[in-house]
Amino acid sequence: MTVTTYEGVVEKGKIRLKAGVKLPENAKVYVIVPDLKTDKKKVIQILSPRLVRREDATRFKMTVTEEKPNARIRR
Repeated sequence: MTVTTYEGVVEKGKIRLKAGVKLPENAKVYVIVPDLKTDKKKVIQILSPRLVRREDATRFKMTVTEEKPNARIRR
């Protein structure tokens, strides 16, 4: 099977080929539509790390310390 491509546009729901293109009646055709969403933004996904061993979680234990309300900044 040989394949030939022709460019056209859709007008009022019908495909109109460029001038000079003649296809025989009942010709089998395939319509390929390029991606119409050209402004599509890429989605970035940031995955959180996973531990291999659960016992390693203790290495990431958080400690909370409170500062004194009248703490001074030393220069």
